[in-house]
Amino acid sequence: METLQDWLAHCERLHPKTIELGLERVRAVADRMGLRFECPVITVAGTNGKGSTCAMLEAVALQAGWRTGAYTKPHLVHFEERCRIHGEIAKAEALVPHFEKVEAARQDVSLSYFEFTTLAIMSLMAASSLDVAILEVGLGGRLDAVNIIDTDCAVITSIDLDHMDYLGPDRESIGREKAGIMRTGKPAIVSDPAPPQSVIDRATEIGADLWLLGRDFNFSGDKLQWGWAGRGRRYAGMAYPALRGANQLINASGVLAALEALRDRIPVTAQAVRNGLAMVELPGRFQIVPGQPALVLDVAHNPHSVAALAANLDAMGFYPTTHAVFGAMADKDLAPMLRKMGPLVDRWYFTDLPTARADSAANLQAKWQAQETRRDVAASTHAAPMEALRAAVAAADPADRIVVFGSFYTVGGVLEDGVPRLQAKHLAS
Repeated sequence: METLQDWLAHCERLHPKTIELGLERVRAVADRMGLRFECPVITVAGTNGKGSTCAMLEAVALQAGWRTGAYTKPHLVHFEERCRIHGEIAKAEALVPHFEKVEAARQDVSLSYFEFTTLAIMSLMAASSLDVAILEVGLGGRLDAVNIIDTDCAVITSIDLDHMDYLGPDRESIGREKAGIMRTGKPAIVSDPAPPQSVIDRATEIGADLWLLGRDFNFSGDKLQWGWAGRGRRYAGMAYPALRGANQLINASGVLAALEALRDRIPVTAQAVRNGLAMVELPGRFQIVPGQPALVLDVAHNPHSVAALAANLDAMGFYPTTHAVFGAMADKDLAPMLRKMGPLVDRWYFTDLPTARADSAANLQAKWQAQETRRDVAASTHAAPMEALRAAVAAADPADRIVVFGSFYTVGGVLEDGVPRLQAKHLAS
């Protein structure tokens, strides 16, 4: 196995299950590898907002002059997007020796794709002379492979219903799983404005230094600027974060709380905060692509994130017709997602996705038809996201709006063919 693609194919064959929660196997291999970080570690869990939180943490730390490493997931187009070193996407050839290191330490231990790749990426990060490591949890927290590393600061973003087969049937049980990333005596930042009691109880039980939004830190804003106040520090008159959307001030507030909690180890200036939040980029999070018709890309794929997307679309103003390209996994709670977007969408383009976990376009259309009450809405099915987008472009007028949302595969399938300018004239040619 010589290339990254060879190794990824190997990882896909190793384990019979896509997801197997538990830390014993992955910790055993990490111990054999001697995997540890010599710098502060920030671990980020939550249902939505993890990627935005990690991107803002990284952007501010970079502006402050710190050497950063960030592990986020899933990727949109290329696997290497999951790891950034000093703000740059990791090179495939830089990752390969660390896959080899995992394989050598693995011996007879069976690792899932996610566990194997997590160990390889963390191995590269640990070898990269970092000042701060930012680790995004994949699923839950307590039993996620990332949690073999003891965090110096836990950040828990929004908590909502998703992955209930693995995490439990309600916010309390899901919160308990996510609270598993907290550590005794270490800061635990909770940016969910109404966190489950289970999160607070867990922090109290283990003696974590709990920071709650509305109690230990807060934000305020008008149409032009916003401000933040925490324990002993405040920022006023800040420009809004470059990431668009109603929830980004909540995410940014958690970021500033985490940086305040770690100020003794990775101090950041007010200017670094302003510059970092002004320059942060994250593809696929209410990403508006210039051109006509207006094109919005968003990886909203559960009821909570789709509700935020609908609110953001509503705030964009009037468009004669909104076209929606949508593809999703079969295990998602689709009914509330379709219901929330229903009033905004005038034409649906359901798409198949290149993974066995995905619902078919035909199934998505049937589920939509079962609950659609408007009689003026049309729908069609397509074999791939780009095919669906081309159909939307062909049907749209320049003044219309096209929204591509759902799974990372949906948005990634569009970005793959045309980053960053996906304008009508290119798509139609």
